[in-house]
Amino acid sequence: MTAGPAARRLPLRIRPRFARRAWRALCLGLALAGPSALAAEDRIVSARYSEPTTRYGHAVLGDDVEYGALELSVDNNGAGCCSAKAVYQKSDILIRLPLDHVFEDIAPRLADVDGDGNPEVLVVETDAAAGAQLAIYGAEGKIAETPHIGTRNRWLAPIGAADLDGDGHVEIAYVDRPHLAKTLRIWRFRDGALHEVASKPGLTNHRIGEDFITSGLRNCGEGVELVMVSGGWRRIMAARLQDGEITARDIGPFDPDTRLADALACR
Repeated sequence: MTAGPAARRLPLRIRPRFARRAWRALCLGLALAGPSALAAEDRIVSARYSEPTTRYGHAVLGDDVEYGALELSVDNNGAGCCSAKAVYQKSDILIRLPLDHVFEDIAPRLADVDGDGNPEVLVVETDAAAGAQLAIYGAEGKIAETPHIGTRNRWLAPIGAADLDGDGHVEIAYVDRPHLAKTLRIWRFRDGALHEVASKPGLTNHRIGEDFITSGLRNCGEGVELVMVSGGWRRIMAARLQDGEITARDIGPFDPDTRLADALACR
């Protein structure tokens, strides 16, 4: 199971870039073992945002710097070739957004959402006019996405991805507009697309200006729970998906100093 990143968002200096084309490019480079095409054996081993930009300027994460591109590091062990000796190669892939989109996020998250044993990448992608969406990327580009929220300067804060109800499919959870709607939403990845399963208001995981997200996943022996905060930032809440419904329970007071450390560690 995969939760949101624990690291804080790092400040970046903007380098001048004057000639950005308004299209999405997929660039293959740094091939260490000769030319090759992307194949089914490609495995994403890491992901990071690049090309910092101030073209959106929402500043929900504490500054006005967002990202214009996603870089993926991919390994290929050559398992599908006919040679008795496996071929190993490594590539970097750059996925660049059009100028009216940015990655409005702390860090990309790796999670195997389709059950093939290889991770995909979960990101927050924002349209300048329509707000944020949760999107899934693979080495070939975008795989699936939720609808954009619908309005500029509206954001969502991911919690994590796991099989939350034991049905064999991965669900992805986030808080929709954690400063306004404060609504937990759960989506299931199935048949190559994301389908909304359930939602519950009154929960949050982010305050304007913070460069981190206050939520995560835990399993204390009775199944996966989503851990976040009540809408008023007073109580720690644990939520569960069962039979298509979200139930949430109060598991203690929220301390801004210790935050969710004890709760996520099942203490």
